[in-house]
Amino acid sequence: MSTLTDRDFKHHQVERAGPVKRTQFLPDRRNVLLVTGGHPFAHEPFFKVFDSNPEINWSHVDHPAAQLMFSARAARHFDCFVLYDMPGIEFRPGEAPIYHAPPRAVKEGLKALGNSGVGFVVLHHAAAGWPIWPEWREFVGAQFLYSPRKSFGKAMPDSGYLLEVAHRVSPIIEHPVTKGIKPFSLTDELYLWPGPTQTVTPILASDFEFVYGNFYSAARALEGQLFSRQDWTHPPGSNIVGWVKTYRRSPVVYLQFGDGPSAYVNENYRRLLANAINFVSQGVHGVPPQA
Repeated sequence: MSTLTDRDFKHHQVERAGPVKRTQFLPDRRNVLLVTGGHPFAHEPFFKVFDSNPEINWSHVDHPAAQLMFSARAARHFDCFVLYDMPGIEFRPGEAPIYHAPPRAVKEGLKALGNSGVGFVVLHHAAAGWPIWPEWREFVGAQFLYSPRKSFGKAMPDSGYLLEVAHRVSPIIEHPVTKGIKPFSLTDELYLWPGPTQTVTPILASDFEFVYGNFYSAARALEGQLFSRQDWTHPPGSNIVGWVKTYRRSPVVYLQFGDGPSAYVNENYRRLLANAINFVSQGVHGVPPQA
């Protein structure tokens, strides 16, 4: 295993799915660490979202190497972590997944990052990460479940999913993340889940109807029964698809969007992501912006 050094960070080496890409470090831009792993995605279309943002330098790291970046020392090199990962779940074809707890270093590292004030933008399936670690759902503000279990102290069924949904997204309040955003149409995956806790400030809502009959069971899908509601039900869910919160001293933005290329190319999605990065980066290594 190679070791990342301070010199590596300074020269901003970016590793993607394929050859290593080296980019010139530009000090007037936000430094973003993109974390992936644990869930498949269309790499090049997704990376183009970040290439299209002229205000950032970005680096990419996959799990399990990404776990080494969850430290206050690593945070000194970045203004923002963008999480598009789903760690802690071992998928088995046709069977229920096996859940793993994070190593102690990750548990301590997340708290250290929160205390450092580094910003976080959490995207889409990252809300399903580390399912048996309560701190992660407190950090995100909600939890997508692949199997029935307790979440925030309440017994819940597995969550629902629906692919390629054409729906309309609207800002709820004026906020730096929604600056320049008017109601817009988006085709993307949606979740049926209880939604965010009262620790968050909702900023975006969907006009879709979040009820059992419109979604399919995530647990059945992992068992090989795609698009199934067999032996599954779920209470009505939340239409909140974006929020801001604070984790310790760190600002956090969650955006439910971003399952695939139909979302990646949407200009409003790109604008929201750019706004979110700017917002959570404002107070890095000091007092975070107020949600």
